[in-house]
Parts: sequence; C-alpha cells; structure tokens
Amino acid sequence: MVAQKGKDLLLKVDNSGTFLTVAGLRSRRIAFNAETVDITDAESSGRWRELLGGAGVQRASLSGSGIFKDGTSDALVRSTFFAGTILSWQIIIPSFATLAGAFQVTALEYSGEHNGEIRFEIALESAGVVSFTAL
Repeated sequence: MVAQKGKDLLLKVDNSGTFLTVAGLRSRRIAFNAETVDITDAESSGRWRELLGGAGVQRASLSGSGIFKDGTSDALVRSTFFAGTILSWQIIIPSFATLAGAFQVTALEYSGEHNGEIRFEIALESAGVVSFTAL
C-alpha cells in the first residue's frame, strides 16, 4: 500500500440498504486481534510455548473521533448505540481494501471546550465475520 491521505479512510454504516458515510470524522483506527490457545505441556520443547493454530477467536475493533457535520449520520449512530442494535458497517481503505461486517457501537462519547466545537468519539466491535475485499 502506498502513502495516502488519512481523511480518505471512510467509515460507513448501513442506512436501510444504503451505506452512509459517518460524517465529520477527523481520525479513524481499525485493529485486528486474535486470541491464542496455549497448548504447551510437559512434553513441549524447552521454554517455548506451543499454540494451537486457528483455534482462537478473531475480532476487529474500530474507533474514530470528529465533529458533527451531518444530522442523518449523527442520528443513525446515536440511535444505534441507544438501541443496542448491531448493524452492517463498511471501512473503505482506498487503493487497498473494503472491510465489511456486523459491528456494535460499544462507546459513544461527547466532549467540548467552552471556546470550541462539540466533538464525539465512537468505538465499534465486530459481531461476526469481517470480510476483506482487496481493491
């Protein structure tokens, strides 16, 4: 992947069959994790542990922060959090891939200074398989 502008990484949420870009995001981050299953026993060689391949649970975490720019996406994200709904989301990484899957909004925070704008932070956790489609 070549160098790209961070603002081109997009977070989109399913809005009744159409993916809507979550507006106003200034920063975004995606992380993939996999749990390990340790199968080290008395017959294992030396001091190195042994892992069972393909046995751990995988997950994707997304986070972002920004300012309010679009009433439609703001309302959808807010109502999704308060309802505890799991929706389909897309993460577009230009010239690299589109990631898609079910995610739950696990955190939604609001902050602001008396002489500045109101900001929000969002965190999502995967709730199923996340597909990776290379671009």
